[in-house]
Amino acid sequence: MGFLARLRLNLNEIRPMEDRRLLGISMFLGALVAFTGIDSSAKWILNDGFSVGQAVFMRYGVHLALIVVFLLPLLGKNLIRTKRPGLEVLRAAMLLTSTGMNFAAVQYLSLSITSAIFFTLPIILCAFSVPLLGEKVGWRRWAAIGVGFIGVLIIIRPGSATFQWATLLSLGATVALAFYNILSRKLAGVDSLYTQQFYVALAATIFVMPFAIGPFATQPWVLPTSSWSWVALFGMGMFGAVGHWLLTEAHRYAGASTLAPFVYGVIIPMTLSSWLIFGQLPDIWIWIGAPIVLGSGLYIWVRERNRA
Repeated sequence: MGFLARLRLNLNEIRPMEDRRLLGISMFLGALVAFTGIDSSAKWILNDGFSVGQAVFMRYGVHLALIVVFLLPLLGKNLIRTKRPGLEVLRAAMLLTSTGMNFAAVQYLSLSITSAIFFTLPIILCAFSVPLLGEKVGWRRWAAIGVGFIGVLIIIRPGSATFQWATLLSLGATVALAFYNILSRKLAGVDSLYTQQFYVALAATIFVMPFAIGPFATQPWVLPTSSWSWVALFGMGMFGAVGHWLLTEAHRYAGASTLAPFVYGVIIPMTLSSWLIFGQLPDIWIWIGAPIVLGSGLYIWVRERNRA
C-alpha cells in the first residue's frame, strides 16, 4: 500500500487514543501559539487599514483553500459528507461571530486583555451547560462562576475612566465561542473532525464574503503596505489551519481532562506578542483579575473531573 493510500485510510478512520501525554500536551501548547498567531496577524493588518470583514474573510478563506488542497484529494466525498448539515452551519456561524467580535476587539485592546477575558470560557460553558445540556451545577461551581466574573470586572473596570467598550466585544466573542464548544459536543461522534473543519471554513467564508468584497463591505479592498502585512494577511489562515490540526492531534494523545488546564498558558504567548510586536504591556489590573478568573476556571475543571 502506497503512502497516499495509507494516509487516506488513516484520515477516514477514527484513530484510537494513544497514551502519549507529553506529546499531546506539546501539540496543545503549539496550538495555543498558533492561535496567538491568528490574533497577532489580525491586529497587524487591521492596524494596516484592513476592515474587520476583510480580515475575517482572509482568515477563513485561506483556511478553506488549505483544506481543499490538502484534504479533499485524500478524503474525497468523505470530507463533505455530514449527518447534521444544519448543526454544522450553526456551529460555523458561532465561530464566525466569535472571530469577528474578537478581531474588532483587538483593534482597540491589547492581546493580554483579550486573552485574560478568554479565561472566562470554562466559566461561561459551565453556566450554559445547565439550560443547554441539562447538566447539574452545584452551589460550589456557581460560587466559582461568581468569583470568576468578579475577576472579569476587575480586568475591564466598567464605569471607570479607563473602561473601553471593546471589552464588551471581547466578552461577546467568548460567549459565542462557548456556544461553538457546546455545538461541538453535540457533533462529537456524528461527523469527523476534518468534516467539521471543512464546514466551519466553508460556511464562514461564504457568510463573511458580502462584508469583505460584496455589497455590505465598509470599504474597498486594500492591499498590504509592507512585506510583514502580506505575511500577516495569509498567516491568519495558515495559523488557523495548523492550530486546529494540532488541537485535533493533541486530543488523540492525551485526554481532554489532561489538556484543559494548559489552555491558560495562552496568556504567555499573547502577552509576549502584545509587548514585543505592539509595545503594549499588561497593567496592574490584569495581574490582579486574571489570576482570579484563572483560579475559578481551574476549580470548575477540578470539580467536573472529580464528578466524572
